[in-house]
Amino acid sequence: MLDFPNAKINLGLQIIEKRPDGFHNLASCFYPVQWCDALEILPATENNFTMSGLPVPGNPETNLCLKAYQLLHKEHNLPPVHMHLHKVIPMGAGLGGGSSDAAFVLRTLNKLFDLNLPVEALQNYARQLGSDCAFFVENKPVIAIERGDVFIPATIDLSGYSCVIVYPGIHITTAEAYGGVTPEKPDSSIEMILQQDMKLWRELLVNDFEKSLFPKYPELANLKANLYEAGALYASMTGSGSAVYGIFKGDAPELIFPKHYLIWKGLL
Repeated sequence: MLDFPNAKINLGLQIIEKRPDGFHNLASCFYPVQWCDALEILPATENNFTMSGLPVPGNPETNLCLKAYQLLHKEHNLPPVHMHLHKVIPMGAGLGGGSSDAAFVLRTLNKLFDLNLPVEALQNYARQLGSDCAFFVENKPVIAIERGDVFIPATIDLSGYSCVIVYPGIHITTAEAYGGVTPEKPDSSIEMILQQDMKLWRELLVNDFEKSLFPKYPELANLKANLYEAGALYASMTGSGSAVYGIFKGDAPELIFPKHYLIWKGLL
């Protein structure tokens, strides 16, 4: 069974407060984009996991895809499978690629072995793998709150807009990103801001990680400025970085960036 785990962008990201468990309460609009990996899962005589595409650091045995399989296997005694993951979404970019891969493993295994697990059950499994994994189970725009794993339906529809996402090859860990933020309750909620004309988002819709990461990595601030100069109605870093995106009305223009950058362009 073949599927294509996709990325997401964050429309605004507010870091509201530190939680007693060490995590942070946040608010953000998660919006799916079709920058995709490829995931194939087939029945096999023994478990096997292989990867291709962009190199993934670390031990393959700790990959979230395997952890997703093991999580379901504990309770449902799954048969062995061969999993192959072809990585296209860059890591350390704030695009949720690893979380998407894990969630799509849960979804695919549910179909492949007729487990008939409902959405809520799949989301609960996904929450055990990562804070934003659960979003990719339904994979539709939401307002994410608390740790980013509790969802409020979002009415936003960006049909007719296109997006350019630029990854400059700067790997930012979650720990590094959160180490530089000071939680603060926002003046306006993400929901209220998204109801405003997109032209106002530039001043109102903020990713709180930019404040500390842009001075440290001026290249990211320059990317955002370049997207605005190219005509973006809104531009922002996504997640904890380092990918930066711009939203354009209609088709996005052809933009030139250094060869080592990874670029995705498509309709929203």
